[in-house]
Amino acid sequence: MREPILQTEWAELRREAMAVMPSEVSGLPDVLLTYQQELVASVSNFALTVTDKSRRIGATWGVGAAAVLTSGAKRSAGGMDTLYLGYNLDMAREFIDTCAMWARAFNQACSKVQEYLFTEEGEKGEDRAIQAFRITFASGFEIAALSSKPRSLRGRQGFVILDEFAFHDDAEELLKAAMALLIWGGKVLVISTHNGVDNPFNLLIQEIREQRRPGNVVRCTFDDALAQGLYQRICLIRGREWSPEAEAKFRDEIRAFYGDGAAEELDCIPSQGSGVYLTSAQIEAVMTPDTPVFRLACPQGFELKPDIERAAYVQAWLELMVSPCLETLDRRLRHHYGFDFGRSGDLSVLVPIAEQRNLVRRVPFVVELRNVPFRQQEQILFWIADRLPRFGNGRHDARGNGQFLAEYAIQRYGALAIEAVMLSQAWYLENMPPMKAAIEDRTLLIARDADHKTDLRQIQMVRGIPMVPNDARTKGADGGQRHGDFAVALCLAHQAAKAEVMEYGYTPASALDETGGLGFASGGGSLNTGDRTLW
Repeated sequence: MREPILQTEWAELRREAMAVMPSEVSGLPDVLLTYQQELVASVSNFALTVTDKSRRIGATWGVGAAAVLTSGAKRSAGGMDTLYLGYNLDMAREFIDTCAMWARAFNQACSKVQEYLFTEEGEKGEDRAIQAFRITFASGFEIAALSSKPRSLRGRQGFVILDEFAFHDDAEELLKAAMALLIWGGKVLVISTHNGVDNPFNLLIQEIREQRRPGNVVRCTFDDALAQGLYQRICLIRGREWSPEAEAKFRDEIRAFYGDGAAEELDCIPSQGSGVYLTSAQIEAVMTPDTPVFRLACPQGFELKPDIERAAYVQAWLELMVSPCLETLDRRLRHHYGFDFGRSGDLSVLVPIAEQRNLVRRVPFVVELRNVPFRQQEQILFWIADRLPRFGNGRHDARGNGQFLAEYAIQRYGALAIEAVMLSQAWYLENMPPMKAAIEDRTLLIARDADHKTDLRQIQMVRGIPMVPNDARTKGADGGQRHGDFAVALCLAHQAAKAEVMEYGYTPASALDETGGLGFASGGGSLNTGDRTLW
């Protein structure tokens, strides 16, 4: 992981970013910043949206615009009541005032902010009046700020906003009550900063990222908000002059105020969020004893031997070790692969995946290469990929020297089949949770191999992101260095298997027509294409 950004580094980054922006863009920012726009767009497109965010970046202010647009619209245009639940009265009043501002800006016909008593059922079944706020619109709908108790949602319908969800007293029951509104076409938005790794809010985010629950996660850290113009907006409101140096100083001051809590409060990293990502029991449960692992280690100086000698040596190894396994693959199943590249230090690992009829993805074999020359890695990859039945997609680690092999694979199999992946925190955050979910559900089967188990155990939560840390070095059974290589290759393969596949086929013409051309016009042949290049 990279070290924290210094004040001078941040100032330089922001100066460079602003230098490439047109003056009309940098001088007149949009009403909603980019992350606020993303949040409003997500609410429009998903029944359930969850956002983990930094403190005080204006996410709720942006959501107020979505609330007014939703409740100000007619039913035929998707209009509905908006029900806001914060954990205290001040939050409710602030949100209603924000919505009133948006209503004036949008020229919506609505009432003034009303304070009223909302009747809810008490714990013993008695009626209980609580203070609440609302705005009513000419559409017939309203925005109401209610109590934080789950009972407040009984008998209601509409767009529910649960603000600072991680800090509600009964968050789990509140979420259950909100989910009921989705049955009749409602929407749910959950907003919060983190409050611990085991909090229902963080568990909800993990469920969505692992694709166990439908929905969308919008993440915005303090640095994300600054890069998208938060401090410029602050300067605009306060009448200050913005500069990269002033923003860098502001950033350092805010981080200093939060101290040790900055990771959770500003960087969206739940506390106590470090540790092993997959347990030994989870990994061993998906290991199968009949899956072979083929290992090729070339001696020092092998790369200096003549091309023909190197190629012949590797070809003999492929035909002796790998070919018998390839011949046993089910020709009816679609196959994909992931390739994590290494040369002199780390391993290169090729992980094929077969999609079985019961939707379980199984690794039929694994190839590990240590100190294998570049040309021979290309030879091995193409020889195996050419023989994978119904080959679909491949994903390559394209960092450093791995980029050359990824490029060759794209040239050979097409850009729709092969993707060159620049492994990043964003990539890990998007692809590790689905792989973990597949392992937990036992829908991803791998080889029973001690080194592979160790590699998967190297995946850790680093600053809230599941990844293989740069310093995660172990020694394999062969005495050589490993860097979670199988774990990365497996994740690449799992991503490839999840991607859509475009297949094409053709029926050859049986004879030439009278003019000497192929007989397509007379029905002698046909051509069915997908989106891949055929010629």
